[in-house]
Amino acid sequence: MLQAEEQEELDAVTCRSYDQPEKVLPSMGYLQEARENHVKKKVEEALRSKMKQKALKECDDYALKYAECATGRTLSVVWQCRKEAKELNACLHQYTNDAVLEEMKREYMVQEDAKATSKVSSG
Repeated sequence: MLQAEEQEELDAVTCRSYDQPEKVLPSMGYLQEARENHVKKKVEEALRSKMKQKALKECDDYALKYAECATGRTLSVVWQCRKEAKELNACLHQYTNDAVLEEMKREYMVQEDAKATSKVSSG
């Protein structure tokens, strides 16, 4: 088993130029990591969108009450519909918080692991 320093040396590609000092560039691993982070960002964005859609669906009654209250109002909506707005926000928060997002991420990872396992066993 390689020591950490030895592994770093193996993971680096050394480039030399006559007029420049030696540069050490990381291996192509950083590209893979960047792609994975990009995929993770895309997945997280999709999960957030799904979470918001579910919240709006679950809180539809509160949204309708707020919309009814706000109809025909301009500035007065702020104080006239405060109760409805608070109820809507409380409902939305139940379905759109970090704990919900983390649970969705866990479920996604379990599904991805199951897909990867089934591909390996069938291939």
